[in-house]
Amino acid sequence: MDRAVTATSPPRDAMIPVPVVSLRALAPWVLFAAVLLGLVYFVGVEEGALSISSGMKVHEFLHDARHLLGFPCH
Repeated sequence: MDRAVTATSPPRDAMIPVPVVSLRALAPWVLFAAVLLGLVYFVGVEEGALSISSGMKVHEFLHDARHLLGFPCH
């Protein structure tokens, strides 16, 4: 008795192969994501107990960008 093929189960020979992405093609996207996350950190989070830099230099330099992007700072 054959198994019934429904609309939700494709035949076994119709499976789509998963593409292989090389590290060379992935590297620019990883770099972009790291820079973007770094910028979001410095604009939105850099102050208080978890700050990397001491003082208020980074906060004052990026103050207007915080308000533009919707981050509260005071």
